[in-house]
Amino acid sequence: MPEVEARTGLSRRTIRTLIRKGAFPRPIRLSRRTVGLLESELNAWLLERGAGSRGGAE
Repeated sequence: MPEVEARTGLSRRTIRTLIRKGAFPRPIRLSRRTVGLLESELNAWLLERGAGSRGGAE
């Protein structure tokens, strides 16, 4: 999670809120107490978010 926070610039609370709203990639269960994100899904989300902030001029 710290790496996701650093890459997105979002707080853990904001990330969890976006996940609940379906506006952020859903984590996958790695073990009973551990979850992770697919890097490809996070990268796609970041690209989409960046394109949207520039009016799709990416």
